[in-house]
Order: sequence, then C-alpha cells, then structure tokens
Amino acid sequence: MAMTHAWHDLVADMRDEMHDLATITHADQARQAYLALWGTFMLLPLLFGLDKFATVMTSSWEGYLATWANDLLPGDATTGMYWVGAIEIALALIVALAPRVGGDLFALWSVVVAINLFSMDEYHELAVAALALGLCALAMARMSRTYHHTEG
Repeated sequence: MAMTHAWHDLVADMRDEMHDLATITHADQARQAYLALWGTFMLLPLLFGLDKFATVMTSSWEGYLATWANDLLPGDATTGMYWVGAIEIALALIVALAPRVGGDLFALWSVVVAINLFSMDEYHELAVAALALGLCALAMARMSRTYHHTEG
C-alpha cells in the first residue's frame, strides 16, 4: 500500500513539474530559471546518451575517450562509449525524478568528463564547457530544494 501511494505521489509530482515546464512563462522568474535548468539537465544527458548508440551527432564518439579512460572501462572503446551512454541516460532519469540528487551526480559526471577531455590535447575547450555544465547542474540541484515539488 505504501509503495502504491509513493508511486502515485511521484507520478502526480512529475505531472505537475511537466505542466510547469510547459507553461514556463506563467511562473515567477526564479522558478523559470530552475525549470529551464531542470529541463536542460533532463534533455542533454538523454540526447548525448542515446547518441552514443545512434551516432547522429558524431560518427565516432570513441575519439573523445582518453586512453586511460578506455583502460578503465570494460571492452574496447566502442563498448566503453556504450557504457558512457547508459550512464548518461540513467543520469537523465535521475534528474527527472530527483533533481537534487541528479544535479549533484550530473555535476560529478561533468568533472569526470572534463578530466577525460583535459587529458587529450585537442578537447580542452570541451572540457571547460563540461565544467561549466557541471556548475550549472549544481545550481539546479540547489534550486530544486525550493522549486521542486517533492524535495525540500
């Protein structure tokens, strides 16, 4: 019974959040900022994660994986990037359901991605962008304490 009630509350809260995201212009400015960040950090890791499998944005994600990172992941570089994609999809779901936790995890993931990219000569600008995304994810996580319906 308690599990059913918790599931119902989660679904109701998500419905309310999605409604607010769809009608973002009716919210106050601070809530608009939170909703924009929340939507971004649901969408970005989902798109990047799915693209590790579909390769629409780039034909070779393996080129963005440093040798040392590839050595840590199971299998070859392609399999490693599939693992990265699965992690990013999971992050998108966590941000959607629990933005406080998801934002912190996304920020941590962004630091890992930045370290990987900084260790490669040609991707320093992407590493800086990954760190900026991580800081924005931390801001979203902090804002969720006020603006997310189920966390407080």
